[in-house]
Amino acid sequence: MKFGFSTLGCPGWSWSEIITTASDLGFDGVELRGIGSEMYLPRVKDFALENIPALRAKMKELKLEIPCLTTNAFLFDPEKIDSARTEVVDYLTLASLLETPYIRVLGDANPEPGTVDEDLVEENLLYLLPLAAEKNVTLLFETNGIYASSSKIKALLEKINHPNLAVLWDIHHPYRFHNEPVTQTYQELKPWIRHVHVKDSVFSQGNVKYRMLSCGDIPAAEVVSLLSADNYSGYLVLEWVKRWNIDLEEPGIVFPHYLNTIKMMLPVK
Repeated sequence: MKFGFSTLGCPGWSWSEIITTASDLGFDGVELRGIGSEMYLPRVKDFALENIPALRAKMKELKLEIPCLTTNAFLFDPEKIDSARTEVVDYLTLASLLETPYIRVLGDANPEPGTVDEDLVEENLLYLLPLAAEKNVTLLFETNGIYASSSKIKALLEKINHPNLAVLWDIHHPYRFHNEPVTQTYQELKPWIRHVHVKDSVFSQGNVKYRMLSCGDIPAAEVVSLLSADNYSGYLVLEWVKRWNIDLEEPGIVFPHYLNTIKMMLPVK
């Protein structure tokens, strides 16, 4: 099991600050969702083609990985079919150059279930998956929105049945928005889970309020126990959504707290 954080949690940091901090704190990797003010990774100067060899060498020196590139590609929107497909293709190309195994795509816009053209989601996946296979990259479909229902996402995965399509299990959304016990979600989706997002929250006065790990009521320790029992070897990534919620605690506080807290949840061997 490996540990990382998403760059959503440190929107004011440069690439150098991100990787230096990750290394200093003892993280294994960093999931990329924007750097500084630029959300579209292929436009970030650090990831320009001519800079990638040096970047990869630096990551190797720091013993860090980039396990996942997180797109903002919505596969359900009929008004954004071309832009969503272009974004995924751009990210597949970048992931291949970085030797990053996964990119995240979305079938719904928000964590709360919305209205989705499910046929279009399938159509877009069927278009993109052969391209992902060519790049040796797997598309991770996140448990988000209506697809945070394990039965809904499982039905989609079984219908498409492609080796380059797997699940990003955001442990928060099925539990918070579909009232699913984490054991149920895990048992339904276990064959497809390749990457995990961790976040905690409380539900107060009709609103979700995000909290540092173990300060809310999401059963993260149970998730860690389930994954450990099956010798899960992928990442548990803190998705601290500070970019969207600027009043959340600073990453310099939250990142070390996350790493220390989740490691204490590991079973004693």
